[in-house]
Amino acid sequence: MYLRLACLLTTTAALAAEPAVRLTPLADRVRVEVDGQLFTEYVFGDGATRPYCYPILSADGTSLSRDFPMKQTPGEETDHPWHRPITFTHSMVDGVDFWNEGAGDAGRSPKDKGRTTHEVLVATQNGSVGVITTRNRWTAPDGRLICTDERTLRFHATSAGRFIDFEITMHALPDAPLVFGDNKDGTMGYRVPLWMTLPHKYKNLPVAGVGHLLTSTGARDADAWGKRADWCDYFAPHNGKTYGVAIFDHPSNLRHPTWWMARDYGLFAANPFGQHDYENLKDQPHIGDYTVPAGGSLTMRYRFYFHEGDPEAAHVTAHYADYAAAR
Repeated sequence: MYLRLACLLTTTAALAAEPAVRLTPLADRVRVEVDGQLFTEYVFGDGATRPYCYPILSADGTSLSRDFPMKQTPGEETDHPWHRPITFTHSMVDGVDFWNEGAGDAGRSPKDKGRTTHEVLVATQNGSVGVITTRNRWTAPDGRLICTDERTLRFHATSAGRFIDFEITMHALPDAPLVFGDNKDGTMGYRVPLWMTLPHKYKNLPVAGVGHLLTSTGARDADAWGKRADWCDYFAPHNGKTYGVAIFDHPSNLRHPTWWMARDYGLFAANPFGQHDYENLKDQPHIGDYTVPAGGSLTMRYRFYFHEGDPEAAHVTAHYADYAAAR
């Protein structure tokens, strides 16, 4: 009896120690709180061309994402207004550009771009893991439906940091295949704050960034661009501490390990559809195309790990192994 009581007390204490995640559905977003503190918001109705998460806050309240274009922050760079934190999109879906906005990628992409529109909030769940499930419609500039998706976002936190698991299933229409074209601009993306960037240029002027990039294969900084790896981590010191954002590519994903579009100015993204760009295969511009058959689907899974310390101190490799093992 005493043993059973001890086990019960231990289990109860462990559960009590897990941070509680509370989701609050609002008119145009879902607010995500961890132990009563804002972690992020899943935004789907503010007029943006796609749903996204913003802001992204660490446990101590430090912002781990760029504010622009959601908010004007003095001194912040304002390039690429379509780079919102945590978006899933691609620049060539049945020939329609869903990545850029407006005049973005002029010369290679029409001015009018596709939109990913929130259709319905299927469910939310509170607990040690908060869960959001939604359905969305991908439409061409003329309103033509290209495909649909169902996505599930899971939010949780431990003493190691905060996590978002992003799972999306793309559904081809019943009567038409769905083609993801080979292009470097995509797909599971994130934009870090200015203080986390590498040295780079902005408006042709040098910016002395102090950040670093590192992949699971050891590719570092500029060498991370276009490389294949299980994970990629962007990190930098800030106000006396080091913070990082890692993206994990699940082993079940198409063409795992994925290629990384890792930019010195603060964007990085997992992209399984950019092979000819990343491997400089100019004579094979469609080698990375992928077709989902009519009525078929494609599921992709990723984890975002928001941590303190550099990748070694944050045990990124071990956390990835745990994620990969939980299939």
